[in-house]
Amino acid sequence: MKGWSLRSRLFVLIVLPLILVASFAGFARYVLAERMSQRLYDDTLLAVALTISRDVVLSEGDVLTEQLLDALTKALGDPVYYRIEGPESRFVTGYSDAPERPIDAQVQSGIPYFYDSTSLGLPVRVVTLREFIAEPQFGGWVTVDVWQTVNQREALSLELLAQAIILMAIVIVSAALLVWFGINIGLRPLLELREAVALRSPDDLGPIRRAVPKEVRNLVTAMNSLFARLSDAFALRDAFISDAAHQLRNPIAAIQAQAEAATTAPTEEELRSRVAELAETARRTGRLTQQLLSMEKAHGRNTTGNWRAFDLRDLVEEVATSFAEKVLRRDISVSFQVLGNARNIKGDPVMIREAIENLLDNASRYGCPNGGDVDLEIDFGAQDVAIRVTDSGPGIPEEARDRVFDRFFRLNDDASGGCGLGLAIVRQVAEAHGGTAHIVALTQGSAVEIRISGE
Repeated sequence: MKGWSLRSRLFVLIVLPLILVASFAGFARYVLAERMSQRLYDDTLLAVALTISRDVVLSEGDVLTEQLLDALTKALGDPVYYRIEGPESRFVTGYSDAPERPIDAQVQSGIPYFYDSTSLGLPVRVVTLREFIAEPQFGGWVTVDVWQTVNQREALSLELLAQAIILMAIVIVSAALLVWFGINIGLRPLLELREAVALRSPDDLGPIRRAVPKEVRNLVTAMNSLFARLSDAFALRDAFISDAAHQLRNPIAAIQAQAEAATTAPTEEELRSRVAELAETARRTGRLTQQLLSMEKAHGRNTTGNWRAFDLRDLVEEVATSFAEKVLRRDISVSFQVLGNARNIKGDPVMIREAIENLLDNASRYGCPNGGDVDLEIDFGAQDVAIRVTDSGPGIPEEARDRVFDRFFRLNDDASGGCGLGLAIVRQVAEAHGGTAHIVALTQGSAVEIRISGE
């Protein structure tokens, strides 16, 4: 039923069992009709046997009259044959070639014995009746065999079956029409809900307030929750794009102005100075663009689909080594230590690397602008892992310790070349891994710590 409409699915699930039940009922009706037909014809055949027995006795062994045989045939619909045997199995009257009785047949006095057999190549139903007749002509036990072809009783069974099929077909068709009509009426609120959602514009993410059946209230509630999350996500995306456009506008304008100024430099020395300023502005713009892309990448990879088990110690050591080589000429020393028992963790190694690089870059730019010490530490706890970066700088004021994780927030407009996105990326990566990011209070310097799941 994959790809079927809900209406078709409900119709099939309701009508198909109904057809199966009707088929079973029709088969049961046929079996019962066949049994009833056989019982009625057997009773009639027994009555005929008694009639023949009495008529032959009264006529002292004469053959039945043609009028009586015709009357019996018309009454039963099939030809009737008989055979009467006197004492010691002596043939009295009737047809000499009677059907053979079953080998295990036990005919008891006064109790009719019915069985199926063949006569002249045709299937017949036979009744054998044994009774004692106190009459001078016969004087003893008389056995009467009466048989009849089964065409009429089979025809009756088939007729009853046809009637049952017609009746069941009428019931099924009527039920199918009623079910289809009922499904259309019952699904009308869903169809109206679908039309209402289809008429919405792409910008309309407000909650659905239409009255719906209680069976789909949870679905509507989930849709409203999804709309709310989408609305918040779009609002954040719009704010991010707006902030990014605002942050990029000034550097791009500065690059254009400095490039134009360089073309009008009066001397070579002035030209070199202006080109150096242009290169520095381009470098800062490139850094801002890289941070914007990292922020978007962190948002786009905020799922467990990219997670895998990896060695966190090796990753952090590799990042620390590369960073130490890069800042060595700026008189910044980098130390690295591991606490606890190192182990593999499960997460996104690309984004964790990005977070650690931003922590180190932030510490070197704002904590050690003129040289200093940067310490990188990993603490493997029982439940989580803490990654802590400490610098020897002036520290972060207490009132700004939460705001530094906001996008584009900077403590002051210095010449560090930062763009206020590093710690925002760090917090987003930490939260994507079920952790947190916060500032650790120190008496001297500052430390940023992220905690992530240690599984």
